Amino acid sequence: MVDKVKPAGTSEEVKPRSVRVVLVALMIAMLLAMLDNMIIGTAMPTIVGELGDLEHLSWVVTAYTLATAASTPIWGKIGDMYGRKGSFLTAIVIFLIGSALSGMAQDMGQLIGFRAIQGLGAGGLMVGVMAIIGDLIPPRERGKYQGMMAGVMALAMIGGPLVGGTITDHMGWRWSFYINLPLGAIALAMVTAVLHLPKKRSQGKIDYLGAALLTVAITSTVLVTTWGGAPYAWGSVEILALIAVGVLSTAAFLYVETKAAEPVMPLHIFRSRNFTLMSVIGFLVGFAMFGGVLYLPLFQQSVQGASATNSGLLLLPMLLSMMLVSLIAGRVTTNSGKYKIFPIVGGALMVVGMFLLATMDTGTTRLVSGLYMAVLGAGLGFLMQITMLVAQNSVETKDMGVASSSATLFRTLGGSFGVALMGSLFTSRVADSMVERLGPEAAGAAGAAQLDAASLAKLPEAVRDAYQHAVAAGTHSAFLLGAAIAVLGFAAAWFVKEVPLRGAGPAAPAGAADGEKNENAENAESAEKSEKAAPATQESLAH
Repeated sequence: MVDKVKPAGTSEEVKPRSVRVVLVALMIAMLLAMLDNMIIGTAMPTIVGELGDLEHLSWVVTAYTLATAASTPIWGKIGDMYGRKGSFLTAIVIFLIGSALSGMAQDMGQLIGFRAIQGLGAGGLMVGVMAIIGDLIPPRERGKYQGMMAGVMALAMIGGPLVGGTITDHMGWRWSFYINLPLGAIALAMVTAVLHLPKKRSQGKIDYLGAALLTVAITSTVLVTTWGGAPYAWGSVEILALIAVGVLSTAAFLYVETKAAEPVMPLHIFRSRNFTLMSVIGFLVGFAMFGGVLYLPLFQQSVQGASATNSGLLLLPMLLSMMLVSLIAGRVTTNSGKYKIFPIVGGALMVVGMFLLATMDTGTTRLVSGLYMAVLGAGLGFLMQITMLVAQNSVETKDMGVASSSATLFRTLGGSFGVALMGSLFTSRVADSMVERLGPEAAGAAGAAQLDAASLAKLPEAVRDAYQHAVAAGTHSAFLLGAAIAVLGFAAAWFVKEVPLRGAGPAAPAGAADGEKNENAENAESAEKSEKAAPATQESLAH
């Protein structure tokens, strides 16, 4: 017999054992989605050694990323229309099928295709986790669980390379995919047994045209950021054509969404100032976070002499800071119902953290870089989960899925842009610095070296010194761009309205602005709908 769950939308504490079991299952699913690319990264050299076809290696990651980004908003809408539980279980099954097939791939073409299947499932995992949490726990109480989500993210980022290297060395690269199967089976069993949500069946039809146009727009955008600079120049015909396709498909998508009966991404959710601002801030958070996670290890390996494994552990200051601050912010939000200060403080810390990282050079110690990373991590901790919480609080319950998927999509696209633009700037600056220090011929000969501690140790001292200075110059430019982008997030945070979280008490204070009253009224109406629907949900959970 489990404790009864208090109705969603009330300010009472929600801590039933059954909900905690569901949350464990959701965290496992989130871990699957985030851990996969981290594990595969360390297995890539071994995969190429067995399957060959080095020129198509990047597509192993790109196919997964494309499928995940393109399917994310569609999963959100399917969950809203036909029920959250069924769509989430389907996403897990598709992800596990893709994992099993990827482990059995016999050539690079098969692996790329199976990774795309895996990515389709991954698109539904993150959205499903966020939307189900949004269904089960009112926004006022949701802050208490932010530390868990941040912890899973930190675990994936730190543990991914370690687990990937260990599995590849002792069990073979195929087990980098097979390891998903037992974890996924546990999540499937737990969600099936414990999660009981009211069944939905929409009378409307899926917006297939809108979904197709959105897929084309997202695919074009991701390919531009993936291919721009390398292997195609930014001004090449291929990149310009992709940009044109992206712009035209986006315009067509926006038009179709205004006519569709059940739009895959209802444009009315962007009428909420807070939702739009959180989408923008989420994009900028993705830009800073993914860029930082990519180029910090590179700096640590090339300049500070860390091994690939140790560089993952050296990210601990950023990730632990992010997790701790996220937990504290969540607790304060739960106790006070206030949250506007967090995006502002988080935006400021993100700007300062990126700027401090931009000051690192060949003389920067690991202790100093760790302190700089902790500042950036604190900024991300204030922003990571608050952006999702406020975005969900800004829409009606019926749009919870598309709100979650849209917020996730913008963060993903931000990461894609961040990696691409910071990468292009980094590569250009490294090349220029090498030419300045060694001259064109020597720089070209040294350019074949890999940026890792083992390869650098074998280089002549003059070349190694030039390389380290070049990498420091490249990371300086990349992080300086990140700081400039973070300023936009800090500015946007000041326009967020302090709308009471559902389940937080009075809808609006006396004398509130008209815009606040309107948004509070929408939230109150949504909370009332949640309360009416909650007894069936909570009663079935309690059995």
